[in-house]
Amino acid sequence: MAAMPRVAVLGTGRMGGAFAHRLKAGGFQVSVWDRTKSKAEALDVGHVADSPADATQDADVVVSMVTGPQAVREVYFGPAGVFSAAAKKTILEMSTAGPGVAQELAIAAKLNGAKLIEAPVMGSVPAVNSGTLVILVAAARVDDLEAARPVLQQLGEVHYVGEIGSAAALKLVANGFLAIVSAAAAELMAAGTQHGLDPEQVFWALSRLAPVLKTREAGFVHNLHEPTMFAIRDMLKDLDLGLALYQPVRGSPSAVPLTALTRELFDRVASQAPDQDLSAIVNAYSTELPADRQKEVSS
Repeated sequence: MAAMPRVAVLGTGRMGGAFAHRLKAGGFQVSVWDRTKSKAEALDVGHVADSPADATQDADVVVSMVTGPQAVREVYFGPAGVFSAAAKKTILEMSTAGPGVAQELAIAAKLNGAKLIEAPVMGSVPAVNSGTLVILVAAARVDDLEAARPVLQQLGEVHYVGEIGSAAALKLVANGFLAIVSAAAAELMAAGTQHGLDPEQVFWALSRLAPVLKTREAGFVHNLHEPTMFAIRDMLKDLDLGLALYQPVRGSPSAVPLTALTRELFDRVASQAPDQDLSAIVNAYSTELPADRQKEVSS
């Protein structure tokens, strides 16, 4: 049997930390890096690198999971970034940063003798822990996946999408749908309970139709939005990336009006509770809001 690849995990937030733990539990040799070094040290899974380049140097497969396009660029192109040590490495870029960033990285990876696999995910920490995470992958060639396949399969279910950029675009479509469904559920939870229905019965009906809601029952029914699986601010970022993809000319008529309206709702809630879980979208319909805020949200 071939030796298991050595893995560097860059970014040890909720998802990156869960990746590192699952890979370690699967027998992989893991090193980690985070711009807040204490977060990486607290995982206690292996060598804590001083920079992305340091983590990359001794790895066969590099996994990156950071927040947004700018953070991705800093990890790869910044001082002591991945590309200064990327020759002959396979890179799994798993952040949600949009297809444009994925294409930038693919070009730079080729110039630096590395292979880039775009691999954004559907699911959160519980899915990582249970091995049910869905990983959307795209690569210049399907054969590029082989070096990273053991890592990908340890983390979840691999779904091949196509060429570089396609997985990132599909991830934005998926997250846009999750946002719209969550906002619709919040609205109908409020409408149903205001007309005397039991909140648990309303949620039961909604989650039967949209099972993705089920993991957030505590938030929708009991207004408990921690621990955070997917922060409101991160969904707002993804909606902005999606709108930039679907509607590249600002001010033009929206081809995705539901997405645009949903983005407005998330923006309003993010101004009050950016770090709470996605289920905090129910606050957009809270009857406890001041009268002027209720009018603003409903307008």
